[in-house]
Amino acid sequence: MLSLIVGTAVSAVALYVTFSQIPLADLWDYLGTINYWWLIPSIVLGALSYVFRVIRWQVILLPVKQTSFANAYHPLIISFMMNSVLPARIGELARPTIFYKRERVEFSKVLATVGVERIFDMVTLLVLFILVLATVQIDPEVRLTFHDQVLDKATLETIWAGTLKAGILLIALIAAISIPRTRSMLERAIMKLPALFFFSGPTFREKIQERVSTRIVMVLRNLATGFEVVKNAKHLLSCFVLSFLVWGFAVLSFYVLSFGCPGIQVSLLEITAVFIIICFFIVLPSAPGFWGLFEAGGVYGLMLFGVQATEAAGLTLTFHVFSMVPLIIAGVISVVILGMNMRLVARETTPLT
Repeated sequence: MLSLIVGTAVSAVALYVTFSQIPLADLWDYLGTINYWWLIPSIVLGALSYVFRVIRWQVILLPVKQTSFANAYHPLIISFMMNSVLPARIGELARPTIFYKRERVEFSKVLATVGVERIFDMVTLLVLFILVLATVQIDPEVRLTFHDQVLDKATLETIWAGTLKAGILLIALIAAISIPRTRSMLERAIMKLPALFFFSGPTFREKIQERVSTRIVMVLRNLATGFEVVKNAKHLLSCFVLSFLVWGFAVLSFYVLSFGCPGIQVSLLEITAVFIIICFFIVLPSAPGFWGLFEAGGVYGLMLFGVQATEAAGLTLTFHVFSMVPLIIAGVISVVILGMNMRLVARETTPLT
């Protein structure tokens, strides 16, 4: 409940900040000028992005369990659908829950593969961002100010630096878990935790070791299994190639839709920069579906490249809506095919958050 309140508040602020200086009548008129036939190739390209996501997850899952495209597709697409309609990004935990129910693979092992997937996403976006900043000219004097919110080249570089630090920290954590020697040191330290309760009796310390330390060690071992894919050079290369295809087709989906939006003339590299800015924005807590933050990132990013606020809002809002709707429909179809009770899945997942 707290995450929903915080996320909704952040989204509401982002929506207000983004649209407060855009006359809604002008935005409505602009939406009427868009050539919506461009939605067809845009939606197709967006769907292909998810196809590559599924294939990548199949590769990441190989050390845990070899699975078919369909068995990987349904949990993945349902998880993204749940992130679009439920708070706290519960879909990230629902995916391993669904996969466990169907494949009987330990939850923590599958959860680790989801974490690996996010790391590939982060590294890919950082690489793309570095290439874009080195190629696209952003005037350092351009400053977009909405109330107390400022976006300029320096802000983007600060966001990039923060994301890079988080990525390095996450990679270091994975290394500590994946390398047998460091993991063994962690396990020994965890098993000695009950000794901290020296003031209690031996029975209590044994219970702590059995119910806490031993379980944490098992989770660490399962996580290490989930991270095994990074040790295989062939699988590692495949995941990086697939990651660039995932984000490449997502960017193309956004870029193609811009062809149908009057007044918007941006290059593929510029739209890539805008898409990455959106991704940085939606990392923040938000309402289900990233409403508000998605629009803020899109409008601010497009305005950096000379697009007027109304046109920027029209493209971003249209893309967001028509990327969410097919995703939700696909997720519902998968729920029906699997015959799952999503209310039960959400209830079983919530305690894990």
